[in-house]
Amino acid sequence: MDPVNLPPGRPANDGRPNDAAAAQPRPAQGYAGDVPPQLAFEWWQRGDAVLVDVRSDAEREWVGFVPGAVPLAWKQWPGMALNTGFDDAIKAAVPAGKKALMMCRSGVRSIAAAKRAAELGIEAYNILEGFEGDADENGQRGRRGGWRMRGLPWRQG
Repeated sequence: MDPVNLPPGRPANDGRPNDAAAAQPRPAQGYAGDVPPQLAFEWWQRGDAVLVDVRSDAEREWVGFVPGAVPLAWKQWPGMALNTGFDDAIKAAVPAGKKALMMCRSGVRSIAAAKRAAELGIEAYNILEGFEGDADENGQRGRRGGWRMRGLPWRQG
């Protein structure tokens, strides 16, 4: 993977802690842990991990994607049925000795995907906040955390 550079300028702090403790993996049950988006990006850029986008193909197409991430849906739209090819694809995508960083819309499906990858023997992490972050008081995403809001590399279309 070619290193991905951060774009110039960073989003304003959204009130979440931005200290060293916030940039460490959090322990989790059934998988290696939860990591903030910036730490996930650093591991991925260094080549220590594979970034796996477990959102549906439709989400990546309509909302945006991370160039260089492995597109591997955990559930597929329409119907959100489990991807029966997930096990073989995740084993093929993550070489031995590398971490798997699972990202979905908000950090929920990626937990399930991380647990399954861990069952398959992969050191798997969930990326906190996901691609779009938490919903705000109007039920809209993209303003409260998330890979995209934090100014990490992504594209649309």
